Amino acid sequence: MLVVRPITPQDYAALYTCAVESGYGFTSLPVDESLLRRRIARAQEAFAREHVSEPGEEGYLFVMEDTETGEIAGCSGIEAAVGLTDAFYHYRLGKVVHHSKELDVYNALETLTLCNDYTGVSELCTLFLREPFRKNQNGRVLSRFRMLFMAEFAERFSQFAIAEMRGISDENGASPFWGWLEKHFFNMDFNQADYLTGIGEKAFVAELMPQFPLYVKMLEPEAQAVIGKVHDNTRPALRMLENEGFRFRGYIDIFDAGPTVEVEVANIKSVRASQRKPVRIADVPSDNTADVILCSTRVADFRAGRATIQEHPDHIVISPETADQLRLQDGDHARFVAL
Repeated sequence: MLVVRPITPQDYAALYTCAVESGYGFTSLPVDESLLRRRIARAQEAFAREHVSEPGEEGYLFVMEDTETGEIAGCSGIEAAVGLTDAFYHYRLGKVVHHSKELDVYNALETLTLCNDYTGVSELCTLFLREPFRKNQNGRVLSRFRMLFMAEFAERFSQFAIAEMRGISDENGASPFWGWLEKHFFNMDFNQADYLTGIGEKAFVAELMPQFPLYVKMLEPEAQAVIGKVHDNTRPALRMLENEGFRFRGYIDIFDAGPTVEVEVANIKSVRASQRKPVRIADVPSDNTADVILCSTRVADFRAGRATIQEHPDHIVISPETADQLRLQDGDHARFVAL
């Protein structure tokens, strides 16, 4: 069974493998040992905090494990509130109107303005599923279980959530959008800038990024063409989030111009549709069953996975195997949503 659980120090090698396999442009998984180990330690601290009344700097990082082989299939995370310590940058798409009634000239021009508008919101991040496991809706489970976690522990997260989508870059990691910025404002390639941001070295953004709005028409056509567009490998993740209610509101990544999508947490489809009921452990009948994403309701010992259940008005029936893998006992509460 594939089970999602909190990351542990023993998962470092697997997390490093995920970082290598994720390739260029995956900012939250840089190939950097000290940063990855810090992320694991930070996640352990977050899961260990029993009493949290409001979102802070907690970073929750999970892995999906094949319990038969012990192999790690992928990872995903949630940041409770971004930008509380380090500035969290985006470009905001806007418009400026140049109008002269006397000359009968009217121009509405798109602009890009550097901003920190998403400071304090929660972020779904670090979603990566390794190639051999990209089947049987495993990616859907690895993404959507986070929404059950947020529904169960709502006090730990902001009212709003975002997800940054990887923008367009080529097989060598070159970004057309960054290429324009590099040419005029920076002296480093996209991979170096992306890596520095990933390891937390963000001071250069404030120091070198243009502080005044940019006219989109001033950018080279190749840079204009990728604004708000996603990398081909990211399209399935974007479609999944859009089905959950996430929408693009005009905010893009400052390096590759990939879109950031947002939603009010209470309006996420999986949050609204999820239910919380006591479990009964028994053989699940073959009829009247449902295929669901099921999770426990304890933070430190959190477990989630795909399961077949039988639902009743006041409880659900799960198999002994499912109970064992998700560490649920008879009478425990579990949260679930249809797969």
